[in-house]
Amino acid sequence: MADKDAGTPRVYLARHGETEWTKNGRYTGITELELTDNGVKQVLGTSKILVGRSKLLDPSKLAHVFISPRTRAQATFALLFDGPSRDELTQRGKVTTTEELAEWDYGEYEGLLTGEIRARRKEQGLDKEKPWDIWRDGCEDGETAQQVTDRLDNLIRTIHKLQEPYMRGEKPADVVLVAHGHLLRAFAKRWLKYPMEAPLSMMIEPGGIGILSYQHHNIDEPAFLLGMGFPLEEK
Repeated sequence: MADKDAGTPRVYLARHGETEWTKNGRYTGITELELTDNGVKQVLGTSKILVGRSKLLDPSKLAHVFISPRTRAQATFALLFDGPSRDELTQRGKVTTTEELAEWDYGEYEGLLTGEIRARRKEQGLDKEKPWDIWRDGCEDGETAQQVTDRLDNLIRTIHKLQEPYMRGEKPADVVLVAHGHLLRAFAKRWLKYPMEAPLSMMIEPGGIGILSYQHHNIDEPAFLLGMGFPLEEK
């Protein structure tokens, strides 16, 4: 970070590695899928480069890790952190599995592609003016955008309580969220105080890491951290 923002807490967004449905774009909410071999490699690659002492994501600087209960997210957490780091975080009560990070409940759209969902809704006489958009329309028999907003806002309040006392680096207070593609993008919108339907296009690759933080050490100025320098590893 720039000197003026040095020490400001960060929130790392860690998307799970590839699954079979990730590869073909099927909406994967409650369905439990294992990581593919490539998905395992994606997460291990990210871990090797970005996670560890004096690296971008330093386990010693974490206040908490929140994880989706889905199998693919749990497996990603286990691959992202080495055994000693996982054990230390767990023993210190810094790891929580929470439904607040579960992927969007897609309801009747589980396992479908976007084109299939839009065709189905057209047959039902829906979306005559605009094509279906999950950020605006939610999912039949699944979650609405407001329901996802409510649970993410609750998690954001929890994170603020962890980080607000340490906005100038008085104590390490970084947080990691291990979750899903739609859910993490939804989290980023709510972190920035945008409504779900706001046209803010974002991408996060399977096994990828995104970063959120604050401007001016101010809890009321949430921000994307669009770029940063990488510390040299200590010998």
